[in-house]
Amino acid sequence: MKAAITAIGGFLPDNIVTNFDFEKILDTTDEWITTRTGIKQRHIENDPAKATSDMGAKAVEELCKKRGISPEEIDLLIVATVTPDMVFPATANLICSKVGAKNAWGFDLGAACSGFIYGLATGAQFIETGRYKKVVIVGADMMSRIIDYTDRTTCVIFGDGAGAVLLEASKDDNGIQDFILHSDGNGAVHLHMKAGGSLLPPSHDTVNDRKHFVHQEGQAVFKHAVYNMAEVSAKMMEKSKLTANDITWLVPHQANKRIIEATSSRMGISTDKVMMNIEKYGNTTAGTLPLLLWDYEKRLKAGDNLILSAFGGGFTWGSMFIKWAYDGSKSGK
Repeated sequence: MKAAITAIGGFLPDNIVTNFDFEKILDTTDEWITTRTGIKQRHIENDPAKATSDMGAKAVEELCKKRGISPEEIDLLIVATVTPDMVFPATANLICSKVGAKNAWGFDLGAACSGFIYGLATGAQFIETGRYKKVVIVGADMMSRIIDYTDRTTCVIFGDGAGAVLLEASKDDNGIQDFILHSDGNGAVHLHMKAGGSLLPPSHDTVNDRKHFVHQEGQAVFKHAVYNMAEVSAKMMEKSKLTANDITWLVPHQANKRIIEATSSRMGISTDKVMMNIEKYGNTTAGTLPLLLWDYEKRLKAGDNLILSAFGGGFTWGSMFIKWAYDGSKSGK
C-alpha cells in the first residue's frame, strides 16, 4: 500500500511587500535583491492578531472543500513549522480546533525548510500500515515574526504562507515511492535563532540584544544548500533508477534561484521541468513545497514523476520521489 497525495490547499496573506518597498527602508535595490535571490515580492501578514495556525487552517479548509470531505474525517494532522503560534500547545492542535477536525490528533514537526518532506515521510507511514485513512500534512511558517527588518541580508528573503496536502491510500502504484532524509547538527552554527529556547530563555537582555531573530551566515548556508540539495536529489534519481527524461517535475525548496538552478543542473533537468514561484512568494520555509504543488496543481497528471528536494537550518535536507495520483486539472481551486 502506498500513500498518495489526493488534495492540496494553500493560503497566502493579502499584504504584499515588493523589493521597491524595501528600497524605502533599507540600503538595497530591486536589482540587488533580484539578481542574488530571484525574489521580486513576498506575502507578509500585517495583522498582529493572526498567527501560523490561521494560515494553516485556511489551507486545510480549502483542501477539505476540494476533496469533498468533512474535517471530522481527518485522522491525523502534522504541521511542519519553525514559527508555531506558541511553545505549547502544538500548532497542529490549534488548527484541528479551528477547522473542526474533532476526531484527529496531531503534532508539530520542526525541520526548518525540510519540514514538509519530513512530514510527508512521517505521515505516509500511517497510511502505508493501514493505521489511518486520511492524514493531513501542513507546511506553514510566518517568518515575518522572527525576521529582523534592519538586516538586509535576511529580511528580503522570507515570506509568510501555508500549504496542506491530504494523504490517502493509493488505488494503484501511484503515490510516495521513496525518500532520503538527512540531518547534521554541526550546521546549526550557520543558521539558527539564538534565543527563545531552553538554552537561552527569553529575557529583557535577549530582547534588547535582538537575539529572537533568524541568524544566517549566508555564504556558508548557500554552499551547503547547493551541494546537499543537488546531491540528495541525484541520489534519489539513482536509487529509483530514473533518468532526467523520466522526471516530469522537479519540486525544489524555494530559498534562492541560484540554488534551484544548481540542483536542476546537477540532475540534468531542463528549466521547463522545474517548479518555481520564488519570484512571487520568497522563502516561506516549510510552506514552499506545498505552495509549489498548489500553484502547479492544474498542470499535474496521474503518473507524473515528481522529485521533491529541500535543505533547511539545522542542517536538514532530503529528497522524495512521488508518482502523482490524480489529474490536477479536474480539481477546483
